[in-house]
Amino acid sequence: MGRKPKDSIVKKVKHQKLKKIIQAPKGMPDILPEDDQFRRKIYKVAHEVADYYGFGKVELPIAEETNLFLHGTGATSEIVQRQMFSFKTPGGDQLSLRPEFTPNLMRVYLEKGFFNLPKPVKLFTYGPLFRYEQPQRGRYRQFWQYDFEVIGDGDPIYDALTIQLMYNTLNDLKIKNLLVEVNTIGCDNCRPIWRKNLKNYFHSKLKKLCSDCQRRYKNNILRILDCKSEQCQPIKENAPKMIDYLCHDCRSHFKSLLEYLEELQLPYEINHRLVRGLDYYTKTVFEIRETDDNLALCGGGRYDYLVEILGGRPTPAVGAAVGVERLVEILKNKQTRVTDNSQKNRLFLIILGEQAKKKGLGLMETLRKANINVAESFGKDSLKAQLRQADKMNSPFVLIMGQKEAIDNTVIFRDMKSGVQELINIDNIGEELKKHIKNFIV
Repeated sequence: MGRKPKDSIVKKVKHQKLKKIIQAPKGMPDILPEDDQFRRKIYKVAHEVADYYGFGKVELPIAEETNLFLHGTGATSEIVQRQMFSFKTPGGDQLSLRPEFTPNLMRVYLEKGFFNLPKPVKLFTYGPLFRYEQPQRGRYRQFWQYDFEVIGDGDPIYDALTIQLMYNTLNDLKIKNLLVEVNTIGCDNCRPIWRKNLKNYFHSKLKKLCSDCQRRYKNNILRILDCKSEQCQPIKENAPKMIDYLCHDCRSHFKSLLEYLEELQLPYEINHRLVRGLDYYTKTVFEIRETDDNLALCGGGRYDYLVEILGGRPTPAVGAAVGVERLVEILKNKQTRVTDNSQKNRLFLIILGEQAKKKGLGLMETLRKANINVAESFGKDSLKAQLRQADKMNSPFVLIMGQKEAIDNTVIFRDMKSGVQELINIDNIGEELKKHIKNFIV
């Protein structure tokens, strides 16, 4: 619980009228009904894929101990250094709004004893995340993702499976022309040699790099390869490639992954500049994007050291996440038709008079139990006003209950197109309506 505001402040604000309307915080947009219909479709597809591949859903707290991200995400990552919303509670706890899902799920894996379950353990989640960065296309300070993690098996077949299922969620949303970009960043045995050669390569070019990359040179040199600044692009072209320094195990792992992708017939290309932005990745890293757009829709990879860093036994793992806002943008731009069952073909219920109002609520529950979609405008008293509302909602049929119908336990069924009306007894209204209408079943 937070501290209560002082009484003097409350009294001062109580009757004070605001000079301007309060707006949503910068980069934290409202989710409006026209976007919610796309989001529900996205989550439905994600759930279906999770169920098919055997992933258990986990609901995570929005705030976690800051140390979880300092150790899990990495102290040198830009998320931890510049982008976390962190705060201290009145009780002295240091917390941060979650900037990603992977450390949180690894915390669940350790805290709840999931390491005792048969391997691999497959976990799935979705929800809002928070990063303090300048809002831009597809990037917000509060944004949504869905996330899949496979924990406890180092076989590259699970790298391929993760890529396949993430590809499937996008493909099932009718997003076409997808391309998988894949790379390897090695392990603790072979990556230090690559890092050293990158240091040597960029040292003489340091002044030509952007200011962010000059800082990355000291803190996290791999992120230079991921820089989107135009001035850094030509400098990166001839930078050393990890594939030239791979140890036998990492080379074999990457070779097997590519063979699996070939077998799955997934469209992919090797991107030697792909490193991802988090410290915990090892071996496989990948992104999925549309072929005509450079913005990644999905990103992920393998992180075989993270569970151990967080206090567990050495445990290989691989996972990925998809940004929901970009999917919504694509679906809207493509004018994808989404079935919105909240408004689809709703039968409109018109209630006239106090007696009908009392009975109308019970009638609405009867129709819900019969799986019949119903809309209403009970606050409007006149028949004309309610019919106008039914017309605005494009309801093909209406039910009308006035005082007489309420007493007689009946309702008038009207076809809005033909104007034909029929009296129906409420006792068997579900069955009676199903005889007259179609496409009203939820």
